[in-house]
Amino acid sequence: MNRCFTSFLLLYLVFRFITSPAFAQQPKKSVTVTLPATSHVRIDFGAEKLKQALQEAGYTVTIGKPIPAKSPDYQIFIALRSGKDLKKEGFSIQKDGQQPMLLNGNDPSGILYGCLELAERVKNTGKLPATINLTDSPEMVLRGTCIGVQKPTYLSGRDVYEYPYTPETFPWLYDKVLWIRYLDMMVENRFNSLYLWNGHPFASLVRLKEYPYAVEVDDATFKKNEEMFRFLTEEADKRGVWVIQMFYNIIVSKPFAEHHKIKTQDRNRPIVPLIADYTRKSIAAFVQKYPNVGLLIALGEAMEGVGQDDVDWFTQTIIPGVKDGLKALGQTTEPPIVLRAHDTDAPRVMKATLPLYKNLYTEAKFNGEALTTYEPRGKWAELHRTLSNIGTVQIENVHILANLEPFRYGSADFIQKSVQAMHSIYGANGLHLYPQASYWDWPYTADKTSPRLLQLDRDWIWYKNWARYAWKANRNRNEELTYWGTKLAEKYGFSLEKGKDVLEAYEQAGEIEPKLLRRYGITDGNRQTLTLGMLMTQLINPFRYGLFTLMYESEAPEGEMIIDYAEKDWNKQNHIGETPVRVADEVIEHGKKSVAAIDKATGSVTKEKAEFDRLKNDIYCQNALANFYAQKARAAVAVLRYKYSNDVRDLEKAVPLLESSVKHFTELTNLTRDTYLYANSMQTKQRKIPMRGIDGTYKTWEEMLPVYQKELSRFKHVIDSLKTTSNATAKQPVTLKPATVTLQSLQVDTYSLEKGQLVFTDTSVTIRDVASELKQLKGLKLSKAKLQSERTSLMFSTTQPVKLLVGFFNEKNPNYLPAPELETDASANDYGQSEIKISNAILVDGLPPVNVHAYSFKPGQHTLNLGKGACLILGFMDGNQEISVMDAGLAGNKKNIDWLFE
Repeated sequence: MNRCFTSFLLLYLVFRFITSPAFAQQPKKSVTVTLPATSHVRIDFGAEKLKQALQEAGYTVTIGKPIPAKSPDYQIFIALRSGKDLKKEGFSIQKDGQQPMLLNGNDPSGILYGCLELAERVKNTGKLPATINLTDSPEMVLRGTCIGVQKPTYLSGRDVYEYPYTPETFPWLYDKVLWIRYLDMMVENRFNSLYLWNGHPFASLVRLKEYPYAVEVDDATFKKNEEMFRFLTEEADKRGVWVIQMFYNIIVSKPFAEHHKIKTQDRNRPIVPLIADYTRKSIAAFVQKYPNVGLLIALGEAMEGVGQDDVDWFTQTIIPGVKDGLKALGQTTEPPIVLRAHDTDAPRVMKATLPLYKNLYTEAKFNGEALTTYEPRGKWAELHRTLSNIGTVQIENVHILANLEPFRYGSADFIQKSVQAMHSIYGANGLHLYPQASYWDWPYTADKTSPRLLQLDRDWIWYKNWARYAWKANRNRNEELTYWGTKLAEKYGFSLEKGKDVLEAYEQAGEIEPKLLRRYGITDGNRQTLTLGMLMTQLINPFRYGLFTLMYESEAPEGEMIIDYAEKDWNKQNHIGETPVRVADEVIEHGKKSVAAIDKATGSVTKEKAEFDRLKNDIYCQNALANFYAQKARAAVAVLRYKYSNDVRDLEKAVPLLESSVKHFTELTNLTRDTYLYANSMQTKQRKIPMRGIDGTYKTWEEMLPVYQKELSRFKHVIDSLKTTSNATAKQPVTLKPATVTLQSLQVDTYSLEKGQLVFTDTSVTIRDVASELKQLKGLKLSKAKLQSERTSLMFSTTQPVKLLVGFFNEKNPNYLPAPELETDASANDYGQSEIKISNAILVDGLPPVNVHAYSFKPGQHTLNLGKGACLILGFMDGNQEISVMDAGLAGNKKNIDWLFE
């Protein structure tokens, strides 16, 4: 073939190719988006998101308010159309035939969500719909997430909740790129509220001319805080997100406290004019400076809960402060205020406040500080229904999740049923969602990776789940399986079938921690880290550890604790509801199924393999956890049978079960050793179960494994002793040694802790029985009426370490001083007082049994403020002497068997 012919042939082929339909570029379709005459930042933001999606699909897009002279290929008219057809934040999208598309919103947020919905459909199909008739709106009024501006440990020289806003403490707070990513996640999931939690934020954000020394940050930081708060609120507003600043009562800034020589916080001090004025002016300045930011108030916890003080503080300090700020602005529109129904009588407070202020919401914890059930009941459910019936919106707070961390959680089934329960059982219409894990360590997860993972990325499915069902709870189950299966398939790059396998793994594992805590746990609060396990004494004698009974009575289906089950079993009584043995069987099955499901998907991963491997490891961890608890619970039942039978063979039956439990915990330790930095993100003295977490200790499985190994070894040794010594007995009581202090605030008589002694100055009730350990101590005889009507304050000095023993009546009653309880009072262990030292230690005629707690003091001058309510001040003892934790058994309790493991 000659060269000329070859050249001609090549030119001809090129010409045919470039003129072929396959090569020729199809003309892009033009789209005009016409906005309302009066626009809004949310409308502009939504229109821009729609434009981006259209351009990525190949459209040319023009956005404008006037109708263009030249008719485009496709027109979208966006308009505000409020009325009965569209609910708040609702939208409609309509197109028929050759008519323009009409996108209407009830409000700017409705238009924003309509634009996002249309943009998502364009992304999924690659084109605008030829016809559409869609109307949608959210079911929940508020759908919010939460970020704690707090830390896993206390700052030096500060107490709980005291964290000024500074770049050194919270570098992420000043990261605008991270904030944009987070806010984009929120608007993508249709969240509309963001809660920032901090004990006393005002001293980082406002200056008061009356109290210039109260500011906690330097001038440069103060300016940064102003800039960041403006940036955050403006960017949030574009995305339809309302920023809400939370704060505790009663806390003052550290420089303010030092200036006035007072404590930053003291739960039991009375409301004084100085603190009330400072707080009122702080709130007024904040409202004046940030009128579009909401407030979330925790009346309880840092001040004495459930009393007139709560009502007075809210109506005479907080509400007036908000109104002062509005007056200074010349505004009358009330910013929303959310009342947190924690450690306060919220219905009473609301009744007193609604005549004064209308724009109020209430908020309460859904399952305490955990996720335990979608079938809440009892007193807790009644409180939620009462709040919902007030006439304002009740918000459900999914709080802390101390039983889930640190492992991933993505059970769509459990979460959907939980949101349905918020509506149907509680009557609520709002969501306040905490991070799934590592709340105190935001923005990072506990995964041991470099760089560290962000919660925003790792826990994407947590946020998407709650948001989806907060928008609409009653979705078809089969359709949801396909929806989540598709999402997981897209994430990991495999088929829908494999995506459904991963969902199955999430959902089977998602039953494990809720069932474990609600049937075996001590508390729904974050003083217990469920995934670190529990001691045998905590399973067989939970009341010794301050059992939070509300969890069993309200945050679990009807059923039995381990101690109930063992007693019924011995007495051959019928069992009721969900039993510990049934849960043991069920969680083992959940673990098997979750592992099998994740294994089925393993070989097909083509995307994000490292994250899939971490998820798979979490599933294996939860399986090991399920087996650890199941075997230990079965062992506990066998051990408790010995309490009634006195037959050592019952103890022997527990040995292989406890050995199996330790084996599974060893497996859990191996699975977490190189994958997790910690189990719990709260690493302070508030954490008590399974072990006290002082100075960041006992936060890993590796630290806990020797504890369980020692427990098993001790148990085997005791059994051997029992088999060789037929009359083995528990430890003999040790008498507590009295100590001398100098009382300065009270001139009172003392009494001996003996039978027949009067315990109050104004009643004739006497001691009926007393634990022998206490008999050398001298109690302080006070007026019962005065204890009930006034706070008790003890001022004393000591030249040696001492412990003050206080007896709390074992009954919840407004007339009795509440026992220290970390579920409601973060300061409840400031003196080491939260643990019951001797339960059922004293019987007093006509009054409930008395449990003894110990307050520890170093040498020096001290003031101890107690709240209102009758109690027994049982005297001071040598601070260097340890008190063996025990049940004295004076209230008819059967023999104590904790010594089997200690």
